[in-house]
This record gives sequence, C-alpha cells and structure tokens, in this order.
Amino acid sequence: MTTAAAGPDDRFDGYLAHLAQERRLAALTVENYARDVRDLLELAAGQPLEGLTIHDMRRFLGRLHAGGLGGRSLARKLSAWRSFFDYLVRDHGFTANPGRGLRAPKSPKRLPTTLTPEQTARLLDGAETDDLARRDVALFELIYSSGLRIGETLTLALPDLDLDERTVRVTGKGSRTRVVPVGTQAAEAVARWLEVRSKWAKPDELAVFVSRAGGPMSASTVQRHLKLRAQARGIEGRVYPHALRHSFASHVLQSSGDLRAVQELLGHASISTTQIYTHLDWQHLASVYDAAHPRARRK
Repeated sequence: MTTAAAGPDDRFDGYLAHLAQERRLAALTVENYARDVRDLLELAAGQPLEGLTIHDMRRFLGRLHAGGLGGRSLARKLSAWRSFFDYLVRDHGFTANPGRGLRAPKSPKRLPTTLTPEQTARLLDGAETDDLARRDVALFELIYSSGLRIGETLTLALPDLDLDERTVRVTGKGSRTRVVPVGTQAAEAVARWLEVRSKWAKPDELAVFVSRAGGPMSASTVQRHLKLRAQARGIEGRVYPHALRHSFASHVLQSSGDLRAVQELLGHASISTTQIYTHLDWQHLASVYDAAHPRARRK
C-alpha cells in the first residue's frame, strides 16, 4: 500500500489509472470522473485532502448548487468524489471517506427527448451523394436502428460490423459487449458509406466512421452535424445523438411492449433504467385515449 504522503497529482493520476485498468471503465467515463474530481480539487483550494470533512463536502456542493448546477449533476459529482476517496482509503492510507452520508439535492425527473416516427423519417430520409453526408446519415441511421450510444458508435471498428447478418457488436458501459440487430435501411446506409470510406480513412484506421482528417470522429462534430441537419429538415426542438437512442427505445417499446427486450438492446445493466421509457409509452397511450375515447374528448 502506498502512503498518504504522495502528492495530489500522483494520487489523481493513480486514481485515473485505477478506473481505466482495474475497473475497466470506458475512456469517456474516465474523462467524466476526471473532470468531477478536478472540480473537487479546485474547490478544496489547497486544503489537505486527508483533512476534508463531510461539512467541507456539503459546503462544496452548496457552492456548485448556488452556481446553478442541478441535482442530477451534483449527484454525479458526489458519486465521483466518493469513488475518489474510496480509492484514497484503499491505496493511500486515508482513514475515512468524507462523502459518505451526503445526499445531493433531488431534481425533478425529466423524460427523455424523443422524435416521432414521422420526424425521424424526415430527418433520415433522402439520397445523399456527398461522401461525408453519406457518412453522417449512416451514423444517424445506425444509432436509431440499433439504439447505440454516441460513444459506442464512434468506437465501432470495421470487424464489429456484419452487414450480411445485419448485426453489430458493441462495447458499452462497464466494458460489457452485446450484439444487436441492424435494420435494413441502416445497413444500406452504412454500406453506401463504406463504398467511399477508403477515400477518407487513414491506411491503418479501423474506425467505421472517420473525420475529414482520416481518424475517428469526435462526439462534438456528430452533435453539430445532427443539429444542422434537423434544422435544415424543419424539425423543431433540440435534436442530439442520444435523442435518437431514446427514440429507438420509445418506438420499439410502443410497438412491442417488451421492456426486457428493450433493456437488452440498449445494454442497460438494470431494468429500472429502462423503465423511464414506460412513462413515454404511457404519454403516447394517454394521447391516443384523449383523442379516441368519446367520453374523453373535450366539447
């Protein structure tokens, strides 16, 4: 076991290595933990970490809350801080975790943003002749067809695709791997992109979706391109990659009613995470009822 005498940077670097190598978290998840722990170190402003108390942690959360951070974001930060101190207790001789016993303020539950099937069709339909427009449509189609997270989509490698069988192998949160089906239109869109991909990809690049520079695309680029496409197609509201995943889940659940299947397709470890989509399904059913039931219509 190392000692508490290690410097803050050494402990921080060791923690990130612990997340990546021992807990085998995805790179994007490690980045999120790193950002939250950096916020803690900044709030501590040079105070010895081993001297922090639950009152300090409550004060830090209060400052962030006063700065406009909501309950969900505060809960995520607190979770990262607890994880960091658990590591310090285990490997650096700390005697207590000052984050234990604290609760972040609750936020009202927000339902995920989804598109209607008609909006989704308007967003995705249309023949694209430009190479990079082909790429974008293939990427959007695949997210919606298979319910992928943006990080899962951008880390897809060519061997993960089987367009003959119309499946894709995905590595999700917690390094869990799942194989999910790919719809006909998505498979065709991906095939059209693969016809021209070699003109853009670096020689040894395996990422399915590559940037102008030939390497893997960034999430921010995908978000920007999707937003612009939605605006050009006259789709109001905020459209972002995860909304396509939400739309996939909502549309499959509305059609099938099979919550367990949706859980497996999304790669959720717990069905409680998937149950948020039952609220969306209820909203849909309620609107149908209001429109159709003779005693529900307003005069």
